[in-house]
Amino acid sequence: MRTPNAALRCLAPCLVLVALPSFAAEPVDYAIDIKPIFERHCVSCHGAVRSQGGLRLDASQFLRTTGDSGGSVVPGDSASSVLLAALKGEGGYTRMPQDADPLPDAQIALIERWIAEGAVAPESEKADADPAEHWAFRPVARPTVPFSDESAGVIDAFVMERHDAAGVVPLAEAPRHTLLRRLYLDLIGLPPSPAELEAFLNDAAPDAYDRVVDRLLADPRHGERWGRHWMDVWRYSDWYGYGNELRNSQKHIWHWRDWIIESLNENQPYDRMVVEMLAADEVAPLDDDALRATGFLARNYYKFNRDVWLDRTVEHTGKAFLGLTFNCARCHDHLFDPISQRDHYAMRAFFEPHQVRLDPVDGDLDENKNGLPRVYDADLSTPTYLFVRGNDKQPDKDHPLAPELPKFFVPKTPTVESVALPPAAHYAGLRLEVREVLRRQADAEVAAADEAVRKMLLDGAVGSLAPGVLSASLAADRSVAEARLRAARLRRAALEMRISADDAKYANPPAAEADSLAVAAAKTERTAALAAADAEALAARKAQDEAQRKPAAEREKAIADAQKALDAAMKAIEAAKAELGKTDGNYSPLTTVYPSTSSGRRTRLANWIVDPANPLTARVAVNHVWTRHFGKPLVESMFDFGMHGSAPTDPELLDWLAAEFVASGWNFKHLHRLIVTSDTYRLNSTVAADHPSLAIDPDNRLLWHMNARRGEGEVIRDSMLAVAGRLDERMGGPELDAAADQTTARRSVYYRHAPEKYAPFLQAFDGASADECYLRAETVVPTQALAQVNSRITREESRSIAADLFGTGEATAADLIERAFKRVLCRAAASEERAACIAFLEDQEIRLANPSALTTLETGPDTSIEAAHSPRLRAFASLVHVLLNHHDFVTIR
Repeated sequence: MRTPNAALRCLAPCLVLVALPSFAAEPVDYAIDIKPIFERHCVSCHGAVRSQGGLRLDASQFLRTTGDSGGSVVPGDSASSVLLAALKGEGGYTRMPQDADPLPDAQIALIERWIAEGAVAPESEKADADPAEHWAFRPVARPTVPFSDESAGVIDAFVMERHDAAGVVPLAEAPRHTLLRRLYLDLIGLPPSPAELEAFLNDAAPDAYDRVVDRLLADPRHGERWGRHWMDVWRYSDWYGYGNELRNSQKHIWHWRDWIIESLNENQPYDRMVVEMLAADEVAPLDDDALRATGFLARNYYKFNRDVWLDRTVEHTGKAFLGLTFNCARCHDHLFDPISQRDHYAMRAFFEPHQVRLDPVDGDLDENKNGLPRVYDADLSTPTYLFVRGNDKQPDKDHPLAPELPKFFVPKTPTVESVALPPAAHYAGLRLEVREVLRRQADAEVAAADEAVRKMLLDGAVGSLAPGVLSASLAADRSVAEARLRAARLRRAALEMRISADDAKYANPPAAEADSLAVAAAKTERTAALAAADAEALAARKAQDEAQRKPAAEREKAIADAQKALDAAMKAIEAAKAELGKTDGNYSPLTTVYPSTSSGRRTRLANWIVDPANPLTARVAVNHVWTRHFGKPLVESMFDFGMHGSAPTDPELLDWLAAEFVASGWNFKHLHRLIVTSDTYRLNSTVAADHPSLAIDPDNRLLWHMNARRGEGEVIRDSMLAVAGRLDERMGGPELDAAADQTTARRSVYYRHAPEKYAPFLQAFDGASADECYLRAETVVPTQALAQVNSRITREESRSIAADLFGTGEATAADLIERAFKRVLCRAAASEERAACIAFLEDQEIRLANPSALTTLETGPDTSIEAAHSPRLRAFASLVHVLLNHHDFVTIR
């Protein structure tokens, strides 16, 4: 503790007009004055994570015993203390800190005085943790299951052990209607229909619940629900930019979204999903379905800065799959984790050669209509440099970096082997569907040119009866049309010649006639080019003749334009003749030809990430799945499993699930089934205010009840449409206009999602940020209630539901209320709710029966479903509207 002298010393500058008695300088305090300097400036390089030069400064006991010289501090002797010499850059030592600004002179003076005073410090203090002992960096080992109850499942056994230790009493199982709705919303994102609810409530078989689980996991809607979860984690974003200019992500990136949904529905193993997202172009180069997965990388595209693009790639590969913050080591060594700055840039080297491209889909070469956004290695020789202090203007070009895995985890990176790609993988012109499209286009060009000639012949037959000037004009038109037809036919022939030459060239081994076919293809193509130039020269001369007959006001410009066209045509003729004189076989490829070899770097990285020995990957994935089922994670720092992140609330349970996940073949559906069939998942979420466990664990960290949570905007919107029977369940395809989420009925996952284009209704309910969303926020703000009560979709679906349930209008008010509660809330109305609803319906019907007494609202959204004319039906629609705004509708209990 400081003495009163310290307080007076701090006030001295403010008391210059007051005469104070002199005080002797107070001794330097290690804990207050010295240790904070070490922690801020020194420990990142001289601590448990890294101890450069053998020196550690994270705890006092190391000051006299560590360092290459056997100790960095000599108590009472500043001049002999290596630490001080290094801080000053004296005695042949490089001034420290080496990669940061020097310490201020005042701090160096303070350390010097502390040493001179005897370097007083505790004999021993708690040192920083050894990274090798950090829970997330230790190998995943399946822990022993504490079967406290022989009837308990594995998840329940771990949870019950903690219940017993803390003395909490779990709630009973949730009511069956609540449990079924929870399960539906968790697994497919939609509530059960009244028929499905009734069937489950009437099914007394012991396996009734398990059968529903299996059915929902096999439902295609499961992929849509969980696809959106993983799209959050993997930063899915549709393309965006300025107008039609692509600046971020890639056009047609929806192919990746469809791959995510389909992969989850097909239960593709997670390890394979990761490999395909990072390196499908290397491991499955001819599989267009798999290539869609590389949208994970293509999404990071940024037009204006390649370094930003690659920084994001490194950062979010680390966060999404490994729970590591590589981005914290961009400018210096990581302050907390065993990741050096060199590790960051060596990780970047895995991605350095890659670029993005659009491949044709089903042979369609119009990139505006469609295309497969995917990655490929463009230049294997591109170097990777470490940026000094993270400054991209200061690359260390003297020491280019090879792709290496983080040395703490992999001391020596296995050899990276390049990948020879099959010809059709780097040259789409070899694909049959592409060739067929090119043939159809060439045939259409010939047909159009042929039709033009026939038209000229017909016009000539009629025009021969007119004065000669018209006949001359028609003759010129005919000459141009015939020349263009000849050029089109030659181009069509050249296309076939190029196809034949390609077949011979890319055969394995190349065909004997490959060279001669290449020469023939080149000659035919050049002949076609000359014919096209000749045709354009004829057209230009015809334009010259016509220009002479233009009105005076237009003649000068028309003559100039015609001459310009003729000059260009003549230049093209000369160039074509020069090319035709060549005898080589350099014909034009049918499509772009990309490199035939890939580096293999990303495959090496992906294989390490999904290696069962990797301690992080399975833990991170399991934590994401657990979070989406329980509303709270086992590890709160979703993307940071490092030493500065959160410790798991139940490390044994996390490790058992991670080990089981890997042992199951990285089987997501197996993991879902384990979780949702556990007793823990099936607990009630409604807690009485006087429940004794609240005093012990008010935050439910011990999972003695289920966490009630508000559904995401997607769940709320899609559920309204489903309850109304109007949900359009078509799957896949191009993204839909975000603004159309109120007027169209597709599932929310298919609407445009990008930083500048979010569906407004979804964003009101804490929709995912396309920049980063490893865990969605859950806020409660007035705009959410306003969005729900006033939105067009809520009004329309309430009227649609009401009309469907109302039928012919013969049902009693009580029956209508019961139907509405079961349809919308998946439960019966409580007696007090029923009474309140009956009173509401009676009051509303009386009011609506007298329209003249009502106030017309001048604002509000346009709707495609008009309000009912019947006062009774309109009152019932208002009740349904209220139920769609009910807390139980927007909540997953």
